[in-house]
Amino acid sequence: MQKKQDLVQFEERPVARALDMASLIDDFLDAQDIRPISKRLYRVGVETFLSWLSKEGVEQPARGDVLRFKDHLRSRDLAANSINCYLVGVSRFFSYLESERLYPDITRNVKGVRQPTKHLREILTTEQVWKVLESVDTSSLLGKRNYAMLNVMVSTGLRTISIISADLGDLRPSGQEARLAYKNKGSEAKDEAVLIVEHVLKSLTAYLKARGKARPDLPLFASQDGGRLTTKTVRSIVKDLLRKNGIDDPRLSAHSLRHTFATHALRSGAPLLNVSKALGHASITTTMIYVHQLDRMGEGAAERFIDYRPQQDSALNSQ
Repeated sequence: MQKKQDLVQFEERPVARALDMASLIDDFLDAQDIRPISKRLYRVGVETFLSWLSKEGVEQPARGDVLRFKDHLRSRDLAANSINCYLVGVSRFFSYLESERLYPDITRNVKGVRQPTKHLREILTTEQVWKVLESVDTSSLLGKRNYAMLNVMVSTGLRTISIISADLGDLRPSGQEARLAYKNKGSEAKDEAVLIVEHVLKSLTAYLKARGKARPDLPLFASQDGGRLTTKTVRSIVKDLLRKNGIDDPRLSAHSLRHTFATHALRSGAPLLNVSKALGHASITTTMIYVHQLDRMGEGAAERFIDYRPQQDSALNSQ
């Protein structure tokens, strides 16, 4: 099958018809009574399948090709959720083609990939996040540090390793917000950045003010002796705060704050692509695992959608 922009010969029963694939995909998506995020995921699935068919030299796809495509996705070590997102889009597309008498539904009875029984993405509820943040004693320097650090982690999705490697010079204020440069997984340079929104920046500013002036090459979040924290220390701080608030689930950890950010950002309306960029994912398919927890979608930077404060408190602070 050729690229989506080309005219592709699909065999209709019994008449052959030339179809403009780009327009056909648009027509298919327009006919779906689903949320915008689901339409975007369907498009990704269909276009990925068509691209794979083109590389395989398949012009008249059959059910066996769908099964081979499924195996191809498995070979890429994608999560079951991501594979099923692709397959659902392809299935709906060929169901549409058959309903329009353009091509038989070659996906009929093709099963999805079985989901693992374990929870892949354990997260904290909004209430739990707020409870944990409120429980931090900010009367001491370490308390201010922990409060700011927790705020940054759960409001940006940064990994623990990015938190401990962050330097003071990586924080770049811009008005009432800031950018925090960080080194992404597998990268040698700090060429990525997350948005630090106003209420999170306030907690960070309070900590840095209490800490006093320091060189830009020193850790953003310092240990008691001014050195760099370890991942073990950060994990212990988070785990202790969770237990302190009666959250003693072994599946919840410091890394759960990253999943919490992603899920709540998507639920609050952040576009999937923006969340993927905020998380530093190399491919949007990695971010797809959070899709099943979505409520709705909207516009804007992912970090802008995160605010764990009670609504009344948020409204007062924004005035």
